[in-house]
Amino acid sequence: MEKFIPNAPLFQDPIYDGAADPVVIWNHNEQAWWMFYTNRRASEINHGVSYMHGTKIGIASSKDFGKTWIYRGSLDNLEFEPGTNTFWAPEIIFAQGQYHMYISYVRGIPNDWNCERHILHYTSNNLWDWNFRGIIPLSSDRVIDACVFEVTPGKYKMWYKDEVNNSYTYSAESNDLYNWEVLGPEITDCPHEGPNVFYFQDTYWMITDPWCGLGVYRSEDACHWERKENILRIPGNRKDDGSIGAHADVVVNNNHAYIFYFTHPEVSEKERHDENFKWEYRHRRSSIQVANLIVEDSHLICDRNNVRFSLMPPATEK
Repeated sequence: MEKFIPNAPLFQDPIYDGAADPVVIWNHNEQAWWMFYTNRRASEINHGVSYMHGTKIGIASSKDFGKTWIYRGSLDNLEFEPGTNTFWAPEIIFAQGQYHMYISYVRGIPNDWNCERHILHYTSNNLWDWNFRGIIPLSSDRVIDACVFEVTPGKYKMWYKDEVNNSYTYSAESNDLYNWEVLGPEITDCPHEGPNVFYFQDTYWMITDPWCGLGVYRSEDACHWERKENILRIPGNRKDDGSIGAHADVVVNNNHAYIFYFTHPEVSEKERHDENFKWEYRHRRSSIQVANLIVEDSHLICDRNNVRFSLMPPATEK
């Protein structure tokens, strides 16, 4: 299929209007692309940062190569202890014959950021029904935003944000996706969140979110990283794309790389850096966008204003 100009925004949550932290994966059973995202309660009554908590994971799907996305509901079977709790930033991979999800978890609905955060592991055969496998012990009790990648056959690596340790990216490794050994800090040049690793043009790349566009790192071994220039720092001119890009996922598809990210369309740069600024609904709402990534002279380039896009089925599904 020829590439097309995607909708802008690509997707908005129809319930709370707070779609964030997207991850996109092929659903083998449904033969469609599925997008999972943090379903922030942007349109709800807000006390402190309560709208950022009590969140479920929303789902949208596309059967037309990513042109249109339909809201499918939310994952309602993730609770493993009593109460209404918080689920953020899912990472989902298909490995060893099933889907594995690594998701950030906060107990309850806190009004502030003073709370423990953990990464949970679930498995599924169909992306709807998930089995809780446990809390993954990592480097502290305030860890979020897992990314998992198979760096060599049968060897998996996880990157995540450790908020106790300067909000740096730490890493861990596993042979079975259940038991993880912490390796230590890996990206330490500045505080950030949302690490995402992918392999493109014979190189490992990592995207992070340092809250000033997206940080870019390049590596030959998925261990030692060279910092590159930020992308999605300069606002775009598409609808709802006039602010910095945040917490992204990259899909490498048919020799092309596409970055899915979210924006707060109505937050100015001044408001973003004002600690006393009170966010109202129009500031809290967020939208999902997509853009192309290309490599030029060992740099990752993203032109958010000129996007051409088509998500083909994976080669194994054609």
